[in-house]
Amino acid sequence: MKTRLPDNVIETAELRDRVAVFRDREHAGEIMAAMLNRYAGARAILFAVPSGGVPVAAVMAERLRLRLEVAVVSKITLPWNTEAGYGAVAFDGSVLLNRGILSRTGLSKEQIEESQRETLEKVERRLREFRGDRPLPDLETTTAILIDDGLASGFTMLAAIGALRAIGGQDVIVAVPTASETAVELVAPAAESLYCANFRSGASFAVASAYKHWEDVEEQDAVKLFRLHLT
Repeated sequence: MKTRLPDNVIETAELRDRVAVFRDREHAGEIMAAMLNRYAGARAILFAVPSGGVPVAAVMAERLRLRLEVAVVSKITLPWNTEAGYGAVAFDGSVLLNRGILSRTGLSKEQIEESQRETLEKVERRLREFRGDRPLPDLETTTAILIDDGLASGFTMLAAIGALRAIGGQDVIVAVPTASETAVELVAPAAESLYCANFRSGASFAVASAYKHWEDVEEQDAVKLFRLHLT
């Protein structure tokens, strides 16, 4: 039975539940730019989630003739597994915790506070690397389009949405090349709309599976690419 998506989700039906649909992140950016063509030259700003979202968003910025910004957000990881997280810290300093996961970790209050502090320091450092001392844009009359290379759990994207709302974002849209069913269910209600080219249902999901060529984006490469698009 075909999964019914929330009403505010826009997908590319022919790409549903397929793998290896994008050559690389740049190709994914081309596909996403076509999906969001209605925003070409509009009063909108693209916010890339570093580092993987930057190559996707850079292509979109060129195709759609839109300003490129970054929404720095980082998951709070477990001390024994840096790939698994129980929360996220966003660029405005806000902390979002996944209470369900956190309750099962057995972490002490001191460990939780230390992890949050380290993650906040990481976010602040990355923010300086990408944005320097440039002021954040005014979003009260501007559409903010959040972009990443994919959503697995969707939790860090949820933190990014909350941070944009906190600085005045009234119209926040999420645009991702690929996303899991659980991530869409979590993120879609928090945004005005969610664009996803490659929606995938089922218990098993990896963002990398949507790409024929996949490698981690080094932070310094993402910073360099982002600065090329500064106006």
